[in-house]
Amino acid sequence: MKFSTRARYGMRAMLDIAANGGDKLVLLKDIAERQAISKRYLEHMMSQLKNGGLLIAERGVGGGYRLSRPANEIRLDEIFEVLEGRLMLIECLRDPSVCDRVEDCVTRELWDEMTTAMRTVLEKKTLEDLKMRLEEMQTIERQSV
Repeated sequence: MKFSTRARYGMRAMLDIAANGGDKLVLLKDIAERQAISKRYLEHMMSQLKNGGLLIAERGVGGGYRLSRPANEIRLDEIFEVLEGRLMLIECLRDPSVCDRVEDCVTRELWDEMTTAMRTVLEKKTLEDLKMRLEEMQTIERQSV
């Protein structure tokens, strides 16, 4: 199983804003540079994140993006759901009518259990958790130089 580029880049963009923004606005071009993500691709994701209530965008000179809530109040599952929809490893978990073997499918239980485990991890972690880990990694990197 593999998460989409949109989910991975979206997490990185949100973390970038959490780490570099604080109360100030973060410019799209700066996020694009730091994260090595095309500005055009990033614009589309930022629009989704704004429409999903996770970001506030301000236009014009001095404009940019900031988090709609403190980083410790934004769970990673929220970011994932805005960009990808509800996490489901297989389609029949979302819509049982797509499979005529739902009632006697032993492996469906496995996929459901795996989906629940992944969802639980994303629900427990916040942007603040990622930000703190980033700061730890940067401290270690500075000490090793």
